Amino acid sequence: MFRNCLALAIAGLSLGVSPVAMATAQGAQQGADAALPQPAAPVQQLVDDVDIPYQTFTLDNGLQVIVSPDDKAPVVAVSVWYHVGSKDEPKGKTGFAHLFEHLMFGGSENSNQSWFKPMQDIGATDMNGTTYFDRTNYFETVPRGALDTALFLESDRMGHLLPAVTQEKLDIQRGVVQNEKRQGDNQPGGLIDYEIYGTLFPEGHPYHHTTIGSMADLDAASLETVKDWFRNHYGPNNAVLVLAGDIDVPTAKTLVRKYFGDIPRGPQSHPAEASVPTLDAPVHRDFKDQVANTTVSRVWAIPGMTSEDAPALDLAASVLGGLASSRLDNQLVRDEKIAVSVSAGAQQFERVGLFQVNAVVKPGVDPQKVGQRVDRIIADFLKEGPTQAELTRAKTQTVAGTIRGLESVGGFGGKAVTLAQGAIYAGDPGYYKKQLRQKVALTPEQVRQTARKWLSRPVFSYTLSPGERGEYQEAASAVGKPAQIGAPSYYRAPLSSEHPLARKPAHFATPAERAASLRASVAPAPAPQGVDRSHLPEVGTIADLDFPTIERAKLSNGIPVVFAHRGGVPIVRVAMDFDAGAAADPAGKSGLQAFMVTLMDEGTDRYDSAQIAKAKENLGATISVGSNMDRSGVYMTALTPNLAPSLDLMADIVRNPAFRPSDVERVRDQQLARIASEAKQPVGIALRTLPPILYGDGHPYGVPFSGTGDPAVVSKLTPQEIAQFHNAWIRPEKARIYVVGDTTLDQVMPLLESSFGDWKGTGAVPKKDFAAGTPAAQNRVLLIDRPNSPQSLIFGGELLPVQGTDDILPLEQANDILGSSFLSRLNSDLREEKHWAYGVSGFINRVEKQVPYLIYAPVQANQTGPSIAAMTQDINQFLTEKGVTQAELQRTINGSIRELPGQFETAADVLNGLEANARFDRPDDYYETLASRLRALSADELDAAARKVIDTSKLTWVVIGDAASVKPQLEKLGLPVEVQGSAGAGTPE
Repeated sequence: MFRNCLALAIAGLSLGVSPVAMATAQGAQQGADAALPQPAAPVQQLVDDVDIPYQTFTLDNGLQVIVSPDDKAPVVAVSVWYHVGSKDEPKGKTGFAHLFEHLMFGGSENSNQSWFKPMQDIGATDMNGTTYFDRTNYFETVPRGALDTALFLESDRMGHLLPAVTQEKLDIQRGVVQNEKRQGDNQPGGLIDYEIYGTLFPEGHPYHHTTIGSMADLDAASLETVKDWFRNHYGPNNAVLVLAGDIDVPTAKTLVRKYFGDIPRGPQSHPAEASVPTLDAPVHRDFKDQVANTTVSRVWAIPGMTSEDAPALDLAASVLGGLASSRLDNQLVRDEKIAVSVSAGAQQFERVGLFQVNAVVKPGVDPQKVGQRVDRIIADFLKEGPTQAELTRAKTQTVAGTIRGLESVGGFGGKAVTLAQGAIYAGDPGYYKKQLRQKVALTPEQVRQTARKWLSRPVFSYTLSPGERGEYQEAASAVGKPAQIGAPSYYRAPLSSEHPLARKPAHFATPAERAASLRASVAPAPAPQGVDRSHLPEVGTIADLDFPTIERAKLSNGIPVVFAHRGGVPIVRVAMDFDAGAAADPAGKSGLQAFMVTLMDEGTDRYDSAQIAKAKENLGATISVGSNMDRSGVYMTALTPNLAPSLDLMADIVRNPAFRPSDVERVRDQQLARIASEAKQPVGIALRTLPPILYGDGHPYGVPFSGTGDPAVVSKLTPQEIAQFHNAWIRPEKARIYVVGDTTLDQVMPLLESSFGDWKGTGAVPKKDFAAGTPAAQNRVLLIDRPNSPQSLIFGGELLPVQGTDDILPLEQANDILGSSFLSRLNSDLREEKHWAYGVSGFINRVEKQVPYLIYAPVQANQTGPSIAAMTQDINQFLTEKGVTQAELQRTINGSIRELPGQFETAADVLNGLEANARFDRPDDYYETLASRLRALSADELDAAARKVIDTSKLTWVVIGDAASVKPQLEKLGLPVEVQGSAGAGTPE
């Protein structure tokens, strides 16, 4: 069915608010908004101060190198970007770019082993590789003393890869990638991306297919074709290498020429050109999937990231649905209450992009009505444009988000990503600065005109509603003859964790640094000397962690303050933790705490929900409220110049939430929708199902670990109950404040005293009751039927005779070998050897009281039973005749010690460390003494720690999958098997 959504919106004017009423409301709102906290630093000043010093040079073989010194931590980010992605794949070879990325981790000629083995040994952090439409990148952050090793390995796989690429490795990684595809496809709505790209970009367009590829093309990938992909695209002349962190330019020149200089230039890659297509007419489609709530969406193809229109489209998306104070939020969620959530975003690639608007419909509301209101709001925006106030908030949020990312040198974001993106896509590592300046200079009319230019074109609209999807197209190599899917043949999975990430530049330059003009290109240096590739370089000196000095103080009402200085960027992070959490819920009131914390920033005695959102955006601050099983907290990141007004706003949220009935009803709908969504997602089902089985109904931890609670409880909670819970648990006697960032304790204490020092609690101080016992462990399988699932999610668990506050360092190190690292026994078996899974993990969920050991394993459906059998065997062998080897011990201990500097690079990392010390009753010097304690551990101690507490005969397995195909496999395990419906309830078979 075809229809013009904007025309329908205009026809449905009766659904809107009258212009007179709207103008009156806007006038009243503007008067109320005048009292909101005001920023101390204008947005233009913030932009002027943002900078990333760097130098560039190019080797004779064409490798472009960018060096950005930053000595705040003794680590260096190494990031290699190849200018090739899935848009460059020829017909019939979709998924090759991403498949090849996986092969790059399988070893090279002179280090023919898993990439992760030497990387773990040297203590690499923020380590991964990603592929998207336009690029493939590989990155790791390593201690300065291990930089030679990282450069050896990166250069070896750039120049000496193919001798190590075998048919066996190709088959293994093909299976891993196909399970990555299944994992994405298995999510509710996981097939929608195929429709979006397949509709907006015609057959033959480089962006017509998604990055993961089709099952058929992945099956057809031959060894020689894969090798040709490397030969044609992976030469140094098609790459950019960024070194960011504790390194100077002369050293970088010497090392890069040593390791990369002898790699020959390859064929010049020519990234595919692509224009922005326009639909001939509006397109609408209706889809069904195992979703909890209906979503209405509008999508347009737009220009790419270097287009002059990109900054305006990004701001338009923020004003429409990106900001918490956006028009869609205010009108559809807050005012009319016909949607439970909305969003808008401009996702920009190299050549093209997507502008998408989504609204999740409130249950019981006609989706067509919501779609018409979305269209009308968009039409009004195209007619009137943003206000200056809206645009200022959007600009401030953009710049503040950039500054918040200035600390990190590498990883998925950070300085290295920012510089590499600019170099790859715009030929300018400093392109981020140009984008910020362009964005801040835009006027409301310029944004309106640009939005109208692109969003007045025919739209692709769709509705995704609850229902059953068709059969799944399987891989021929996995199950023989592929099944047919009730969808177009070009369906390909979206990437899960491998989408491009937001830019996060990682250095805040002083005026003197900027005046130094480090951006000058550096002349080529002498020819490289040869490198001995017969062995890995020796790791240099890596000093033990020097954790920031911890200072302590108390407010006049007794609230403890824990402080650590972390300079380099003008931000301050504040956390206010309360001894509450989901475990504080009274018996029969599961979800009360979570509902309460969700409501805290939805309205106070001074401000309503929209005003709080505007205030945060004006200040460039983030203030969020959240919780885990043991703690509730309010978390703020503020720009240093705006710290005082940001703290004032945070204090109002903490101390004076209003819990207005209208807000309670609106947020109740959102919370119930969230719970319903959890009950449709495999991980959500598992987190709601297993903990009550392990702990029992009467235990504080015997509730869904998501914390969202029981929908029957949430649907009946009253404002009075919520306010009483807040007064009882969110109080100064249960509070502790942590501050890390660009300030001093002397400077911040008066601000904290002003905000919180006069706060007093009332009534008795409650305590959590952990007296309830736990049920006897049952080694059984609970199968939750989820028809047509291409994967089964296996979620196993048992309670350990261990408290979270115990010293469990030996157990944690043992589990690093068994389950928690990439090289763990469980992941190595199911992913790297059997390739039945994209990733498997066994982990200790460290709550404060009795901890569970949990196993997470999404596996291909036809290997569900064998996967449980294999994991059980792996664990039993680890606990008996195949304990920790000396090689595993050395690798995990070396890695755990050497990665500590990278683990505490940022203020957020330090803040998390401070909170963990308090939560688990650890001394202030815990992290600084950790290295010596790790060195003293032996293989026997690790074996003893694991064997004392882990017992496979006590594991309960929850399996979420298609019962028709999975149950016969499970029955072969010799364990009791119980089947329930997909919502976790129903009559057992």
